[in-house]
Amino acid sequence: MPKDVVMTRTILRTPRAAAIAGIIFSILFVLGFWLFRQAVPADPLEPGAWLLKDTQSAGLALNIIPISGIAFLWFIAVLRDHLGEREDRFFATVFLGSGLLFLAMFFAAAAMIGAVILVHSAKASGGMIDSDAFHVVRALAFVVMNVYALKMAGVFMFSTSTVIIYTGIAPRWIAITGYVLAFLLIVGSTYVSLSVVIFPAWVLLLSSYILFVNLRRTAAGPS
Repeated sequence: MPKDVVMTRTILRTPRAAAIAGIIFSILFVLGFWLFRQAVPADPLEPGAWLLKDTQSAGLALNIIPISGIAFLWFIAVLRDHLGEREDRFFATVFLGSGLLFLAMFFAAAAMIGAVILVHSAKASGGMIDSDAFHVVRALAFVVMNVYALKMAGVFMFSTSTVIIYTGIAPRWIAITGYVLAFLLIVGSTYVSLSVVIFPAWVLLLSSYILFVNLRRTAAGPS
């Protein structure tokens, strides 16, 4: 097979893989958040009465989170591979670093809630309810996710939007939308609980556009 044909197919497949990974991450992230909210109240200072109810939806959400994280990691890797030599080192460092930090803190917050559920299920007396240990872990999970992880998500959106403008891999309006939403995340993630869906919504927007353009080019065939 000619070398130029192989390169063309590689270029077409790479953004498609990034788009699919981004879409999977967005859907699973929102699904996990919705399931989590069905069981766990948004207030980080609540006494923990939800532990006495059915925690299966929270457990299911905690099992979905690692899969969404893997999809997000794949999204980062494939997008960087697609950028190749066009990737600026400065923004590449911020892009990769903020993405990995978000993922690490996202996992850490989920692991804290998972530990609370596990310990409570092992204590028949319900000793975790309204205990000091519960309040500390519950508040810590909230702070790690809403104060730190989402702010890193905002930095990721900011750096990715800058890369979009410099490389032209997506329209400028997607980058501008990313700047606005990133500012909202960095400033307001602590105060608005639903701000957690801003990040996956933007990733879904970017991924859907990349996939649409890729499928259209594939359908058109080589020029």
